[in-house]
Amino acid sequence: MIDGAALAQIAALADLPLWLRKLPPEAFVRPIPRLPDGELLRRQIANHLPRSPKLAPTWLQLVADAAEIAHEPLAAWIAREYVRDPRQVPPARLRRIALWAWFSAEPATAGHDLIERPWTPDMRIDAARSAAHDWQAAVTLHANLGRQPIPDMWLRAGRMAGYEFLPLDSLTAITEEARAMRNCLRTYGTNLAHNQTRVWSVRKDGERVATLQISRRYRDPLPNIVQLKGPGNIEVSRELWWAARQWLHRHDLSQVVIKPRSWGTAPLNRESWVSLWRPYWLAKRRIPDWLPLAPSRAALEAL
Repeated sequence: MIDGAALAQIAALADLPLWLRKLPPEAFVRPIPRLPDGELLRRQIANHLPRSPKLAPTWLQLVADAAEIAHEPLAAWIAREYVRDPRQVPPARLRRIALWAWFSAEPATAGHDLIERPWTPDMRIDAARSAAHDWQAAVTLHANLGRQPIPDMWLRAGRMAGYEFLPLDSLTAITEEARAMRNCLRTYGTNLAHNQTRVWSVRKDGERVATLQISRRYRDPLPNIVQLKGPGNIEVSRELWWAARQWLHRHDLSQVVIKPRSWGTAPLNRESWVSLWRPYWLAKRRIPDWLPLAPSRAALEAL
């Protein structure tokens, strides 16, 4: 600098992007993180600089984290969305959004297979948050159940009054039911793993008509119907409720022993965990502390 070197040369020696010169001093409240500096991002980021100096530190950290966890396109996107509405961009949930965005561009991975709506640069933050939340629920289900069916469904499949009651005892069966019935069934992974609940598909003439949840109620040790909902969680007929009650009580409930696990003690499926995250670890050439090699419920819930 003293010798009059060009600013671009100094920035390169310091490993700092030249676009930082457009930020106010208030942006630098901590050591400068590693920042993206691709040619396309340089052109885009100038349009999404924070208007208020108070927003600059969070904006800068979000840009750095998005590039590190995912990629430069997400960094440019998060810069835009944060400037658009800072209240809608939760820094605490950036990892979830960034992982979902990264897997959106990796079609040959298990993480991509679990995505309903992939990330695209034209998305708004509210749509991205919703899609990333759905993906995280699918990931949790995958990590809890693995690829093997649930061994004990408590009850038996059967027919009653023209309705067929079929077990939703696997990742595939639950995912297909959730999509077809437009419900939140994929969020039940932790409850299923802890032996707290079981879910069933109710069909008539081969068509899905309702999703049934069986659990214990309060201190009652016997299985009970706790939810019976039609497509989109609409209410079902009295006739269907009666058929479900009859099907349930066709079993000898005195012989059904439900042994729920203490919350947080059910192990995650190691094979599913490693197969899910291995592509990410290999691509990033590291295993982050927040996404460890050993299956971790704390890490899963922190996404």
